[in-house]
Amino acid sequence: MLEPSAPASASLSRSAWMAVALLFPVALLNYLDRQMLATMQKSMVEDIPTITNEEAWGNVLAAFKWTYAFLSPIGGFIADRFSRRRVIGFSLLAWSAVTWLTGHVTTMDQLVWARAAMGISEAFYIPAALALIADFHVGGSRSLAVGVHQTGIYAGQMLGGLAGYVADAPGYGWQWMFSTCGMVGVIYAMPLLAALKNPPHRPDAVPVASPAEGLRELLSNRNFLLLVAYFTLPAIAGWVIRDWGPKILRDQFALEQGKAGMIAVFTVQIASLLGALMGGWLADRLMHRSKRGRIFASALGMVLFLPALFGVGHAASITMAVVALAVFGLGWGFFDCNNMPILSQITRPEVRATGYGLMNMASMTFGGLGDKGYGALRDRGVPIDYIFGAFAGIALLSILVVLLIRPKQA
Repeated sequence: MLEPSAPASASLSRSAWMAVALLFPVALLNYLDRQMLATMQKSMVEDIPTITNEEAWGNVLAAFKWTYAFLSPIGGFIADRFSRRRVIGFSLLAWSAVTWLTGHVTTMDQLVWARAAMGISEAFYIPAALALIADFHVGGSRSLAVGVHQTGIYAGQMLGGLAGYVADAPGYGWQWMFSTCGMVGVIYAMPLLAALKNPPHRPDAVPVASPAEGLRELLSNRNFLLLVAYFTLPAIAGWVIRDWGPKILRDQFALEQGKAGMIAVFTVQIASLLGALMGGWLADRLMHRSKRGRIFASALGMVLFLPALFGVGHAASITMAVVALAVFGLGWGFFDCNNMPILSQITRPEVRATGYGLMNMASMTFGGLGDKGYGALRDRGVPIDYIFGAFAGIALLSILVVLLIRPKQA
C-alpha cells in the first residue's frame, strides 16, 4: 500500500483532530445528564414522592445502566457496519429528546422509563465515537486523542456538578435544567452532522458479515476477554463514586446539596481531566519503547486507585475526602484514556466498535449492580469503609488482569 503524501498526511491529521474537537461537545452532553441526576437527587426525590428510599433511587440509576449495557454491543455492531458519523448524529438527537422529556416526569415509573430510554440513546454514541477517533489516529497520537475526547466527559460531569445550585434556585429547578440541555443538544446536532466526516476507507478492510461472526472473533480472543474484565472491575467503584459521591459527602459532613455536588464532582473530574491528558501523553511516549506502553500507563492509574478508595472509605474530614477523590480521579484519567487504544492493539478495526460495546455491556451491568447494591447495603447499615475496602481489593485484582494482556501490534 502506498504511503500518503505529505500534504495528504497533513490533511488527514487535521481531519483527525477536527473529529476530536467536534465530538468533544457531544461527550460533554452525554455525561452532563448523568451527573445532573446525582447532584439534583435531593430536589428530585422531594418532587417525586414515589421514590421512597435509597434502594429505589438505586433502581432509577440502574435502569439507565442496564439498558445501556444491553444495547451497547448492538450500537457497536451498527457503527462497525454502517457510517459511524450517522450513528453519532442519531444518538445526539435521541439524547436531546429524552433529556427534554426527563424534565417533565412526575412519577418514579416515568423517571425509570426515561432513564431506560436515555440508555438506548447513549448506547450508540461511545462505541462509535471512540472507534472513529481510533480510525483517524493511526500513529502515535491515539491515547492522547482519546484522552482529549474524554476531557469532554469530565467537563460535562463538572457542569453537572453545578446542577444542584440550579435545582435550588428560585425560578429554575431540576425540570428547567433537563429541558434546557435537551434543546441545546438539538441545536448542536445540525452543525455536527454537517462538519463531521468518516475516516478514509481502508482498501484492505474486511467487514464483519453478522453479529454472530463478530462475537465469535472477539470472544475467542484471550486478550479481549482480559480487557473486558479489566474495563469492568474498576467501573463498579467508579460508578458508585460518580452517582453516590455527592450524597456520601452530604451524609458524612452535613453539607448542603449544591456544595456537596460541587466538591464531589469537581474534585474527581478536574483530576480525571488532568489524568487523561497526562496518561494519554505518557502512554504514547511509552509506546516508543514497548508495545505494552499503554498497558503500563493504564496500570499506573490503577495503582492510584488503592490509596484513593481506602481514603474515601476512611475519610475523617472533608480535606481527607477531597484528597482521596482527587487521587481517584487522576488514576481514572490514566485508565480511561487507554482502554480504546489497548483495544485497538488487540482487535481489527472492523470490530472495534462492537468490542467496545461488549466492554460497555459488562461494565455498565456491573456498574448498575454496584449502584443498586450500594444503596441496599447502606439501607442495611453496612459501613462505608467496609464497602470501599472491598473496592480497593477489586482494584488490586484489576492491576494483575491488565498486566496479563499481550498485544500483538502497536
